[in-house]
Amino acid sequence: MLGWIQRHERLIKIMLLRDRSLMTKLLVFSALLVIVPMLLVGLVSYQQSSDVLEEEARDYSLQVIDQVQLYVEDYLRDFEISTLKIINHPDTVQFLRIQSPEELEDSDMIYRIRNVLKNSAYSRSDVVNITIILDDIQVIDSADVANQQSVQSLKEEYWYSTIKASGEPKIISRLITRNEQEQPVISIFKRIVNPQTLKPFGMLIIDVNYKRLQDVAYKVQPGETGYLYMIDEQGYYVYHPDYTSIGQKANTVDVQTMLRQTSGSIISVDKPKSLLTFSRSDILKWHLVTTIPYKELMRGTEYIGRTIFITTVIFMIIAYVMVIGFAASLVKPIKQLHEYIKRVEIGDFSGKVTVNSKDEIGMLSHGFNKMVDRLSRLLEEIYFSKLKAAELGLRQKDTELKMLQAQINPHFLYNSLETIRGMALERDMDEISDMAASLARLLRYNIKEESPQVTVGQEIKIGEIYLRIQKFRFEEKLIYEFDIPDWALEQKIPKFTLQPLIENCIVHGLEPRAGVTRIVISAARSAQPNTFILRITDTGPGIEANKLDELIQGLELEDEIELTSQHIGIMNVHRRIRFIHGEAYGLFIESQAGVGTMVGIRLPFNERWGEGRKPYV
Repeated sequence: MLGWIQRHERLIKIMLLRDRSLMTKLLVFSALLVIVPMLLVGLVSYQQSSDVLEEEARDYSLQVIDQVQLYVEDYLRDFEISTLKIINHPDTVQFLRIQSPEELEDSDMIYRIRNVLKNSAYSRSDVVNITIILDDIQVIDSADVANQQSVQSLKEEYWYSTIKASGEPKIISRLITRNEQEQPVISIFKRIVNPQTLKPFGMLIIDVNYKRLQDVAYKVQPGETGYLYMIDEQGYYVYHPDYTSIGQKANTVDVQTMLRQTSGSIISVDKPKSLLTFSRSDILKWHLVTTIPYKELMRGTEYIGRTIFITTVIFMIIAYVMVIGFAASLVKPIKQLHEYIKRVEIGDFSGKVTVNSKDEIGMLSHGFNKMVDRLSRLLEEIYFSKLKAAELGLRQKDTELKMLQAQINPHFLYNSLETIRGMALERDMDEISDMAASLARLLRYNIKEESPQVTVGQEIKIGEIYLRIQKFRFEEKLIYEFDIPDWALEQKIPKFTLQPLIENCIVHGLEPRAGVTRIVISAARSAQPNTFILRITDTGPGIEANKLDELIQGLELEDEIELTSQHIGIMNVHRRIRFIHGEAYGLFIESQAGVGTMVGIRLPFNERWGEGRKPYV
């Protein structure tokens, strides 16, 4: 079963030319779609024209046969009247009553009957001879050539036994010898019936000149070399252009086929083929047949066939040229597209496929151009992203190096702070002890090697430690507050994000003024999906409008602005957030001079780490 399926698939593959070029497929299938229908149309047209010519020849031949048949029947019917006149003549009636040769010799009846016959023969120019036979007694004819021997030869003919005793005339054609020459004649045989016994005892024969029938038949010429002939009910030639065939049996299969039918047409079995059209005369008991050589009949169709063939070839050439042009117009842009695909494969994104149409290929080429353009921009973005990542890494390393340089041996500082805390506890200086402990924890968090991201809760604890240290410094001038819901504590945030921003609140919002500054750190869900916001708000002097615009522009175009000491904290935090989470996240700033400043941190929200929900803001 599997082998049969594989063979079937291979066959389909070969038939559909799947391994061939598109040009080859178009040429082959177009040829099939053009050539096969045109050949079929040509063959059908040729066959139809052949059938039409054959039908026309058949109809014409039947019309000719009908006309000849009517003429011959009318012509020979007149001789039946002549037979009646001869038989009913008083001398003939008296002659037929003679019972013996002796009685005939004692009378002058031979002379009188011959005169009757001669008068009847002379009355028509087409009568060759008239013979009256009284069985076993006398034979008398108008030409005075008949005798008992000639009567005996008649009885040996094939048709003699078919003469009906009822007196119905029998018409045949035969060859007679006259003046030592054979002459074809049409003979009308009529049995003479004894009116008393109703038995035949004689026969009347009228021999008619064959030329009259020949003249009529000669006028009938179906086609150029066709002719008409007649056969009797036994299949013997009654008339034929070659008079030597008269009385000969037409021993062919075609004749036997015609004798079984009354009329119609057939294609002869014998070679060369001919169209035989025939009709039977019920009066004469003959079949009148026209024969036309089939080659001659089809001569017109040969011309039609040549015309169809030439026309088909011309249109096939035109169609094939059009198909080649169409295939070339179809394949050329595909090849051009293939060449550009090869160029893209090796990394060459320059240039575009020329689009000259709005069809499917044009749409494909246009889509390919757009794809290559987007692919080129995407590769540029990836390239620049890698450059930015490398640059950010270098900057981060540089920042860490600067921080390490500024720390002056953080472990030494950490140990010193622990020593100070211990001395403060020995002397009951709780505030100094708490301040030293907070500073030590802050220092430990900053220098500890951990993941680039920590939880919001960890950052909040460090921010609270940092504000507690600043509280020792500014006392009542600093008020701070945390509004962080539980769901936000486990969300992820880049390490060392809050402290630089809180430090900015101290430096720019608290130090420049004499009054109280309030700092609030809060968290809430964003209207944007899968996002939450941390806000650091202070009631400091705010930021002037021109400086605020410059700072916002710097956040939007951070790649093109060098870090400065004034904005290094904000820019560093903003870049790290975008590097880790993407362009959709980072810092945004709102401020109003004399009112205060709000720095927002937009971060991704993860459902797995959220336990509660806050209203969207």
